[in-house]
Amino acid sequence: MSVASGLLPTRPRTGFGRLGRAAGSPLVRLIVKRVLLAIPILLGVSVLTFWVLSLIPGDPARAMLGMNATDAQVEALRHEYHLDESGPQRYLDWLTGALHGDLGTSMVSSQTMSSMLADRWAVTFELVALAFIVSLAAAVPVALLAARWPGGVFDRISMLCSVTGLAVANYVLALLLVLVFAVEVNVLPAIGYVGLGQGLGPNLKSMVLPTLAMAIPLFCFYTRFLRGDLVDQMQSEDYVDTARAKGIGPWRVLWMHAFRNSSFGMITIVGLNIGTLVGGTVIIEQIFALPGLGQLLLQGINTRDTVVVQDLVIIFAAIAVFANLLVDVLYAVLDPRIRYGSH
Repeated sequence: MSVASGLLPTRPRTGFGRLGRAAGSPLVRLIVKRVLLAIPILLGVSVLTFWVLSLIPGDPARAMLGMNATDAQVEALRHEYHLDESGPQRYLDWLTGALHGDLGTSMVSSQTMSSMLADRWAVTFELVALAFIVSLAAAVPVALLAARWPGGVFDRISMLCSVTGLAVANYVLALLLVLVFAVEVNVLPAIGYVGLGQGLGPNLKSMVLPTLAMAIPLFCFYTRFLRGDLVDQMQSEDYVDTARAKGIGPWRVLWMHAFRNSSFGMITIVGLNIGTLVGGTVIIEQIFALPGLGQLLLQGINTRDTVVVQDLVIIFAAIAVFANLLVDVLYAVLDPRIRYGSH
């Protein structure tokens, strides 16, 4: 194009230009901001965990070798795992190794943490995923039915069940489930885990009781929260009255209008509960003898295996932080106003 025409030549659109525009989008800036905020949180958790473990009385090397071990054996073990170094130096060594992908070696089993995590993460992931899916899939329809006829028979029964379920601890519920379905009725296994490699049916059968032990309290909490929010919107929001005035049916108003607005609150509750759900695996996996990360953490605490405890606490904290990051991103996707108001 000539200059005489009065128009300047335009730059061709390149992949770098599109990448730059994407990097400058409000959503990407929100994600970067949350990731940068997560880094000091994880560092703080690691420092606090390391400090608390150092305050536990006794010598981990002596506890592992037993009272009959000689002083030379204890000192050799302390030197092998750098227990003879100062606390700050040991933390810096651990942090440097973790940043390079080396999570250390178990003081009890002498296995690398990478191999131990590879053997166990799938069990915990399956348990958490099943509990999350079951609780949410059951809570949404029950809450919708209860909110459709507030004060009715179904609403009263569902709220009574929710309050009762929230009042029972998950480990007590786990023992009751074992007593009923594994001892009295004898239709489900009480303990043990069957991998997916041995068949989907046996795998799911071994996971029914631990999944229910974790899903039922979540189901009760989700149901009560969602039902209360739906009823409040159906009775007090102007947009509900407007939809009714247009002749829209009650079920459509409840599903298309009230539930869509209530989903924002549910996203927050679900995101906050991910960390609690993962933490609950410590007790449930121990009760049902599931070889997951929760059982490994409890074993590490009992055997004073500081490497295992340190790494798993950071992993659990990272999962909770990632869940909250995912909630922020979902908020920004569902409501663009959050993206532009975040910077």
